[in-house]
Amino acid sequence: MSEAAYPPPVEFSVRLTPPDLDPWIAGNCGVSGFLTRESGRPGPHVALVSLIHGNEYAGAIVLDALLRKDFRPLRGQLTFAFANLAAFARFDPKQPAASRYVDEDLNRVWDETVLEGPRRSCELDRAREMRRIFDTVDFLLDLHSMLWPSEPLILCNTTEKARELALAIAEPSLVVVDPGHANGRRLIDYARFRTPHSAAAANLIEAGQHWQQQTVSITFAAVAKFLRITGLAAMDDPILPPPPAEPRRPRLAEVTAHIVALTDAFRFVEPFEGGRIVPHEGTLIAWDGEAEIRTPYDNCLLVMPSLLPRRGHTAVRLARFVSQ
Repeated sequence: MSEAAYPPPVEFSVRLTPPDLDPWIAGNCGVSGFLTRESGRPGPHVALVSLIHGNEYAGAIVLDALLRKDFRPLRGQLTFAFANLAAFARFDPKQPAASRYVDEDLNRVWDETVLEGPRRSCELDRAREMRRIFDTVDFLLDLHSMLWPSEPLILCNTTEKARELALAIAEPSLVVVDPGHANGRRLIDYARFRTPHSAAAANLIEAGQHWQQQTVSITFAAVAKFLRITGLAAMDDPILPPPPAEPRRPRLAEVTAHIVALTDAFRFVEPFEGGRIVPHEGTLIAWDGEAEIRTPYDNCLLVMPSLLPRRGHTAVRLARFVSQ
């Protein structure tokens, strides 16, 4: 390994107090932590999903605020979802990364064969419980944050309907088309949201670094835009943050490679932040043991680098900007 490889820090600041979700845990639609509010007027079923990972609670803060302010949809119905309550209940600010899940990643179990198979786990049982609600959802926004510093972004699957939804939201303005992970399907890859036979679409927002107030603000802005473009909120709704005076034009990139750490000695050559654009093809960005990792093309976008990846886990996604 090169001596220039960068040894990143491993301590993270927790600057957000977890929300009190006790008023919402019972739910009102037969699934704990799920609350649906009806408008009484025709329209889509829209879902806002938080806590797919138990330690990513910026989204839960936003949903809790909307519920406490009694936000109601103008049309259709709106479901507020607090997903991995079991993992969230274990959150400890002294070990903030330890409560991502209980048994397995809830965002890797959304394959029909897995959901309908015999295997059991805390997260898989919860996904089966939530599934009946998601089977009725027309538009879904999955609210996440990131461990390492990164430009906020919207992730979508490879379907045209998901891309169109992401470009319509464009808050944040970076849209990344990502086919997903080899070790399991994400919620946005669930059959209802990836099949061409359904108009239902889902996106995932990565709003910034875990446990930071700015991440809550970015999440709230994305939720507001999502509710407006789906017709569930007015432009001047006083509960929501106002739209920006001059919205930024979205930038669209497509992931071409997932770089997976093949050794326990994977290190980047510097502490890259997500959203970094490496201008030249062939630039050395990391070492995996003795193997070099270089950019495959000019203007290569580094998507969510994980500065201390475990063997077998994604270290970084490489993406190319595309015209719209």
